[in-house]
Amino acid sequence: MQTKSIIDFIGNTPLVEAQHIFKKEGVTLLLKLEGNNPGGSVKDRAAYNMIFEALNKKNIKKGDTLVEATSGNTGIALALMAKVLGVNMVLVMPENSTIERVKTMRAYGAKVILTSKELGIEGSRDHALKLKYKKGYFRLNQFDNPDNSKAHFKTTGPEIWRDTEGQVTHFIAAMGTTGTIMGVSDYLKGKNKEIKIIGAQPKDGAKIPGIRKWPQEYLPAIFNAAKVDEVIEVSEEEAKAMTQRLASEEGIFAGMSSGGSVLVAIKVAEKLEKGVVVAIVCDRGDRYLSSTLFEKD
Repeated sequence: MQTKSIIDFIGNTPLVEAQHIFKKEGVTLLLKLEGNNPGGSVKDRAAYNMIFEALNKKNIKKGDTLVEATSGNTGIALALMAKVLGVNMVLVMPENSTIERVKTMRAYGAKVILTSKELGIEGSRDHALKLKYKKGYFRLNQFDNPDNSKAHFKTTGPEIWRDTEGQVTHFIAAMGTTGTIMGVSDYLKGKNKEIKIIGAQPKDGAKIPGIRKWPQEYLPAIFNAAKVDEVIEVSEEEAKAMTQRLASEEGIFAGMSSGGSVLVAIKVAEKLEKGVVVAIVCDRGDRYLSSTLFEKD
């Protein structure tokens, strides 16, 4: 009998065609359901690759303690992967994160430290850096760690190319750490430089978990603007409405960053006469039930 571990089920997520939210002859909108990963989000890919490579490079060893700042999905993924790979995880996140996220991280055995909501994720990043020096923890630093984007070069990009049989013309992802869009861009552009890579960013003042417009001093080092053909901004209201439509019309239960990604994909698709548009659906909606995301205005 051939057995598998939880790690064997990271990736190879479904790519499904939108049935109701978008229909146009000659144009196909495909949604990549990253909530089907073991930890429930696209971040499983990067979390596994960052810890695995740190162990492989002997930057850490089993039993060591790692620290990372997170707004949610990365923390859940790291908590899961740390347990599977035999290291300890300390996660730092803003105190206004949904309780589902905090409880899930703790369920996987991670220690969770909550920082001021006024300081946001930037404050969490600063605190994680302090812990690295004060406690001697190893900081994965997802924002600057090339093994974040390489996870998507190795897995997400090839899956999209394979499952569209090389017909993908446009790729859309929400931009947070930018690991997903960087890695997929590297892979898809390597296959066909004409493929357009589009990022979803929040409009000024919009608060969309998982999507950020970073101040210059916090801009992820892994981000290279030359790898993104276009950035389209989305409002909080637009992202929320599309997230609700994904659930009620497509049966796809996801978070608000997914709504932002799909909204941008539809805006792109509507302008095309022919094409295959792929959008990342980042996670599952069950980790947002205590928020107002699924409450009708």
